[in-house]
Amino acid sequence: MDLKGKRIGFGVTGSHCTYEAVFGPMEQLMELDAEVVPVVTYTVMNVDTKFGKAKDHIERIESITGKKVISTMPEAEPLGPQNPLDCMVIAPLTGNSMSKFANAQTDSPPLMAAKATIRNGSPVVLGISTNDALGLNGVNLMRLMASKHIYFVPYGQDDPYKKPNSLVANMELLSDTVSLALEGKQLQPILVPFSK
Repeated sequence: MDLKGKRIGFGVTGSHCTYEAVFGPMEQLMELDAEVVPVVTYTVMNVDTKFGKAKDHIERIESITGKKVISTMPEAEPLGPQNPLDCMVIAPLTGNSMSKFANAQTDSPPLMAAKATIRNGSPVVLGISTNDALGLNGVNLMRLMASKHIYFVPYGQDDPYKKPNSLVANMELLSDTVSLALEGKQLQPILVPFSK
């Protein structure tokens, strides 16, 4: 599907080690002439880690999209009926946020935007990055996989021997996933070999 003019929300949650992997796909959506609306969690907005300073990540996201990030619940709420998105992406999606989303807890701007998008009958695309997807969080992953309007960037084990419960999306497939999700289809295969 042609993404020109499509209004795509791009939520980023606190998987700090995965930020670099999502900047390229974010740029690709812009190159495909989509309008990208950035939405971030409190963690992304405020927490510095060994993977970089929060302000630098925010500046990069705003530089790519040409928009100020949405970082509060009141800013995210209008993405429902008032100012709707064609599709909402959350990538990376942490295990914590995945658990909350699967259990209808919308306590962050990306989750609020995702809830609003589903309410409008539009697709939500998830790019997971979590160390416990094949552990206690597995039930939440499966709940979301069985849910209407939710699509996944194909994912695989990033380190099966040292972190056997960990799954990470192949973010290079994000724009293809969005394109098909807008047609109501899941990009296949959804389970893919993962290599860093």
